[in-house]
Amino acid sequence: MLELKNVTKRFGDTIAVNGVSLSFPPGQMVGIIGRSGAGKSTLLRLINRLASTGEGRITFGEVDVGALNGKALRAWRARCAMIFQQFNLVNRLDVLTNVMIGRIGTAATLPIMFKRFAETDRANAALALDRLDLLSQALQRADTLSGGQQQRVAIARALMQKPSLILADEPIASLDPRNARLVMDALRTINQKDKITVITNLHTLDAARAYCDRIVGMAQGRVVFDGTPRQLTSAMIQQIYGDDTQTAVDENLTSTMAATGPAGQAGGRHMETAH
Repeated sequence: MLELKNVTKRFGDTIAVNGVSLSFPPGQMVGIIGRSGAGKSTLLRLINRLASTGEGRITFGEVDVGALNGKALRAWRARCAMIFQQFNLVNRLDVLTNVMIGRIGTAATLPIMFKRFAETDRANAALALDRLDLLSQALQRADTLSGGQQQRVAIARALMQKPSLILADEPIASLDPRNARLVMDALRTINQKDKITVITNLHTLDAARAYCDRIVGMAQGRVVFDGTPRQLTSAMIQQIYGDDTQTAVDENLTSTMAATGPAGQAGGRHMETAH
């Protein structure tokens, strides 16, 4: 279980995360919502240790995340895979190589730099792409893909890390509604079939309600809501978003999901390819 106890992170005089205590049981899909600047991204970066530890304690089972360094820290970042809004792919490399880069946290770096991968890694990368309906694009340059396809490549790369949990930082913020649905379908399927904990920051409330078992609402660095989508009242939404409440609702995404059926029912093992 991932646990945060009284976690606080300051940047100068600014408190980005303020006394956050949360527990994440294995296998949950959790959406973290809030306005820009609420502390959502900083919280994920603290968990992954992309941001230095502030006050408080973060543990995963017996592992004290804040105390890790060197090889142990690299192993944690492999175990705790991170997916970013802007994909973070190497554009000049082909899709298959981008996926195999996910092995960098657990394999020797030098062979990977020269694209020397074990056959088992190549096979696993192909399987990951096949799961995300991207195997036919395996030898294309990453920058020839659509945004939605690139984000699914990033998810396949995360799977190569054999993670215990996946952190997704605004994974659909730069995508159109159709591609946003495909990416969220992929994360939900991985959560349900692989029993991998998924914690994702989401700008739109509708996506959190449609895909997540649990929603955490943040405002000014604090957790102001922690419960199921059904428990999220209009008054609480107003507390989380304030004057931005209307922009938190993406009616286009809602309409697209309604037209294609409920989350997690994308139709078998493969998902529709977006171009």
